[in-house]
Amino acid sequence: MINIFNQKNKSSDVTIRIDNDKLFINEKIIELPISSDGLTECFGKPSETTGNEIYWKELGISTNPHGNGRTNHLTLHTDYNPMEAKSKAEQKPFFKGKIIVDGSEINIKHFNNVTMRKYEIKHFTYTGKKSPCLISISYNSIFDKDFVKPKLTKDKYTIKKLDEEQIEFRDFGFKLSVIQELMYNKELLAPKFDLFEFVEWYDKRKIDIEKEGYEPIPEVTQYFKDLPIPKKYASEITEIYQDGGNDIYMQLLRFGEGWEEYWDIESIEDVKHFPNLKKAIVCYAKDTIVDEMNSIGIKAEWI
Repeated sequence: MINIFNQKNKSSDVTIRIDNDKLFINEKIIELPISSDGLTECFGKPSETTGNEIYWKELGISTNPHGNGRTNHLTLHTDYNPMEAKSKAEQKPFFKGKIIVDGSEINIKHFNNVTMRKYEIKHFTYTGKKSPCLISISYNSIFDKDFVKPKLTKDKYTIKKLDEEQIEFRDFGFKLSVIQELMYNKELLAPKFDLFEFVEWYDKRKIDIEKEGYEPIPEVTQYFKDLPIPKKYASEITEIYQDGGNDIYMQLLRFGEGWEEYWDIESIEDVKHFPNLKKAIVCYAKDTIVDEMNSIGIKAEWI
């Protein structure tokens, strides 16, 4: 194993460079999606693992792989995140390294989102904050010309009635957290929703993502509201993990910044459907939700 960093290294030693759609970490080329082992070769052994999030605390870098063990993004923690229960001192150290795109260094305190052919760099800020607390560097197949897109069938996103029992949800925010686990993390729920593919498929009107992507697109939101969840999958939910960079939220809001309240969990009534749910890490929830979950034996905390 080749470790780029040793324990004395700090995030200021990290340079992330994207040049001609090639991604380098301190001049070592990597390619997203990548396995957690591949990132260990770059960053060394993770300092913390919480749920499905892997954290290199001393660098201010984390990721959360899908159920297949591979991740398509890196999260850089650049400033105080008011959605976390930890204090600013506990959240430090923040990422202080460099991000260089096609020869130009990005100001991590203030920049416009960058969309390239293969990679995308997005910042996430919260209400009242000017400086982003999170920066996501992600791979998005829709921009990769070398990516072979599966043939889009006419009925791919047609919601069909289930011939089996389904879960009746009361809270949309809670349902979205479950969809993240079943559709993107465990890959049990199909089809795996892709916003750009859905827009291409949808024929009732022309949806312009570039213009409409700053607010939830009604047809996309309705799709997830109508999507039936088979009851047979209820036992698969052992934890839920909300993060502004989760796939589900990236599909619901193309140009989201992470502080939105559209998908807050407002009630824990749906917990009754998931007997194996023992842990919850949340960022989109009403203030009382964490205490309510802990009171019924679910170990819950803010991200």
